[in-house]
Amino acid sequence: MKPSDRAEAERLDAALRFFAENDRPLPGIESAARREAFVEHVLESIRRIRLIAILRTRDISAHRADPRDLLFDPLKAAIHQQRQGNVEEAFWLLFLYVHFGKHKKAGWRYARDVYGRLGEGGRWDWPSVSDDPAEFRAWLNARQAELANGKPRGFGNHRKRESLGGLGDKGTGAAVESYVRWVDPPRTHMAMIANSIREANGDPGLAFDFLYRSMERVMRFGRLARFDYLTMAGKLELAPIQPGIAYIKGSTGPLAGAKLLFGNGNATNLDEWVVQLAGRLRVGMQVMEDSLCNWQKSPDKFKAFRG
Repeated sequence: MKPSDRAEAERLDAALRFFAENDRPLPGIESAARREAFVEHVLESIRRIRLIAILRTRDISAHRADPRDLLFDPLKAAIHQQRQGNVEEAFWLLFLYVHFGKHKKAGWRYARDVYGRLGEGGRWDWPSVSDDPAEFRAWLNARQAELANGKPRGFGNHRKRESLGGLGDKGTGAAVESYVRWVDPPRTHMAMIANSIREANGDPGLAFDFLYRSMERVMRFGRLARFDYLTMAGKLELAPIQPGIAYIKGSTGPLAGAKLLFGNGNATNLDEWVVQLAGRLRVGMQVMEDSLCNWQKSPDKFKAFRG
């Protein structure tokens, strides 16, 4: 543990012990070793979220938004486009960021190659894709072998079961077309967000939930992808939303972590208990979701995990 984190770690440890004694037992972290490992994962999650806030304050080179450049990074490109006033493009780049993920060796290659049309000229930007998703799918189908050729290639760790397929209903083509249908041009992303805020009477958690459930229509975007996309939209201040629960139901790692922490329980109760614990710890739902997922992989000893 970093010396700079010691005071925060002591605060979190005290809050966990208080919760276990006064609110609800936490049998999964009765031992000091397990409690320390859990606290370290909470701190690690807090740091990751703070990094996004720091990133938003830094200068970002236009090279990061240029798919012809090896420095291309879809998340930094989204921030760059947001700063230029191109909010719709920022949302689209955020979708690419989540859909392709970052491969541990190839980095953002899939996102860069697809967004940049393999250097053929032009871009598969939001205006091009939203205007004719069928054309995008045809292009992807024709270039699939070229995109997948050579090494290193691949989707990010959480997306490694995805496909570059342009046709059919299980590949990138289907995901992109269904994403376009979800936004429903000529409606804009911003109009969609504004509608969710109205539906939720301005409540950021309810607006998040409205969007999260409506996003079920996006193919190949399961619980984690939707959670990551919407939480990042909130952190980038593209949308005034934040999760009100950790969406334990339907999860794998977070559900296992919550069951281990609380000594079992059904998904509905676990979501409620996680919210209660988050209040005591004074952290958000993304921290809880991420911490539970990573902690359960090695509950007795802290191990850093990167997704």
